[in-house]
Amino acid sequence: MQKQEFFMQRCLEIAQKGAGNVSPNPMVGSIIVYKDKIIGEG
Repeated sequence: MQKQEFFMQRCLEIAQKGAGNVSPNPMVGSIIVYKDKIIGEG
């Protein structure tokens, strides 16, 4: 798996945590990456 795919998968995992709690807004996950290392997420 490429680095970008790994990071995107992590965003999707974070977004899934909001399932059922964020309606009518979309489920969103984000990460901050610096030098190929996740330094923040939410």
